[in-house]
Amino acid sequence: MKFFDGSDTKVFALGGLGEVGKNMYCVMTNNEIIILDAGIIFPSNELPGIDYIIPDFTFLKKNEKKIKALFITHGHEDHIGGIPYLLQTVDIPAIYAPNQAVGLIRKKLEDKAVKFNNLYVYTEATKVKFKSMSVEFFRTTHSIPDSHGIVVKTPNGTIVTTGDFKFDLTPIGPVANLQKMAMVGSKGVTLLLSDSTNALNEGFSASESKVDETLSEIFLEHKGRIIIATFASNIYRLKHIVDTCKRNNRKIAIFGRSMENNMEISLNEGYIKHKEIFISPDEANALDPSKVCLLCTGSQGEPLAALSRIANGSHKQIKLQPDDLVIFSSSAIPGNALSISNTINKLYLQGVKVYTTTSLSDVHTSGHGSQEELKLMIRLFKPKYFMPVHGEYRMLKTHADLAIECDIPKENTFILNNGDVLSIYKGKVKKDEPVIAGDVYIDGNRVGEIGSAVMKDRKIMSSDGIVVVIINLDTTNNKLLGTPNITTRGFVLIQENLDLIKELEDISVKAINSKIGKHINYLEIKSEIINQLSKYILEETGRTPIILPVIMDIKK
Repeated sequence: MKFFDGSDTKVFALGGLGEVGKNMYCVMTNNEIIILDAGIIFPSNELPGIDYIIPDFTFLKKNEKKIKALFITHGHEDHIGGIPYLLQTVDIPAIYAPNQAVGLIRKKLEDKAVKFNNLYVYTEATKVKFKSMSVEFFRTTHSIPDSHGIVVKTPNGTIVTTGDFKFDLTPIGPVANLQKMAMVGSKGVTLLLSDSTNALNEGFSASESKVDETLSEIFLEHKGRIIIATFASNIYRLKHIVDTCKRNNRKIAIFGRSMENNMEISLNEGYIKHKEIFISPDEANALDPSKVCLLCTGSQGEPLAALSRIANGSHKQIKLQPDDLVIFSSSAIPGNALSISNTINKLYLQGVKVYTTTSLSDVHTSGHGSQEELKLMIRLFKPKYFMPVHGEYRMLKTHADLAIECDIPKENTFILNNGDVLSIYKGKVKKDEPVIAGDVYIDGNRVGEIGSAVMKDRKIMSSDGIVVVIINLDTTNNKLLGTPNITTRGFVLIQENLDLIKELEDISVKAINSKIGKHINYLEIKSEIINQLSKYILEETGRTPIILPVIMDIKK
């Protein structure tokens, strides 16, 4: 069956499956496409030089005339970060997002100089109707205000995506609308797409109010300066840090651009109050330490973030003081544990006290539900079919097992990869032909220009280094002038490996002379140098550096 020529409904992910981030899901019915979220994911250490990764929009570009709208569940980067790149690639008629997310999207589009006028705020009462589908919303609890799940009604059944969620009965913000979830479930849900981020965690997640209590105790006890590192996007955490500072007569200085942007939007929209307690870094340095709280980025040990520079002693405005207390009010994103440990060690070396989340100190709780909350979501919606999303494979598999425990037949659960398609026809679901899905790398202002070949070279250079062979050729008399000059970066120290360098020079001379004839072919000479040096270097050192011959054309 070809796409769009039948009356079935198709559901698939362009991002968010097999990974935590890059969320992007699509629903298609009768030549209409709606998109749910458009996020990014931050690269691992295996992708040197890459800023972040977005989904491959090829399928959407080919079918952009069928796109009706993009719907956003909430304002976190893994759900909105890809929007500027999507709008520069694909014609999107409209974007619907909750209020907080709209503010963040507008700021993001301004920073990227992307003009887009059809950005609309939705609330829980909003209903958006198209020819073949309609869209409704239900309030959830997450670490950012205005988080929602989305209900998509189609001729073939109702599809629900939860967005990111937890069930917190004593949250900092509004309580999730369990009644509406149960009402939608009572009318029948064909397919549920549910957040799997914390599927490996047993029990219930801790309430955000528990963190509030712990921070309040710390503020009461500590008389020196307090430095807090947390996610800039965790608006509710920022809110009760501000409220706690207000109660304890502390002023706040902010460090980090993302923290400044999120705080500005939250203050302007009224999510966070007490604008009067914010001060500049210079004012913070002039105040008594007991009257100051520094709020900064860097909870993940990012080298250029504010906290890392403070720990290194390289921050221009803030220097650590002996009585400082540093609080990591965040959890480690997978892959960041080593960077965080390095930052914590540097802080200890500076003699300051450090708090992290332990069984003795609840200074962070996740915005994602643990296993019992995932089960509750399944029970509320009572879906006929289940598709775990937003997670690595082990998370998706565990979440699918939880669904089976909640009486969903195993054959009705689908653990998919990005690009895999589910076809829904009259309430029945089966797998269909896949669509194009993949990763697109963002490197500075370059989008999609960095392919696998470049990444392979970067990995080799980062591990095995580079060898440059500079050759002077007399192209008038077709002969080599002098000995090639060998220089290296990240391979060996030349002064400590003179014998090796001399051998590389001799091999290069032989390779060049073997290819010099009546006519000089630069490509053949370069290839021969690379081949001969690669073999020798691998045999002698076990390494495979990038070999870069540079031919200087000298006419006599």
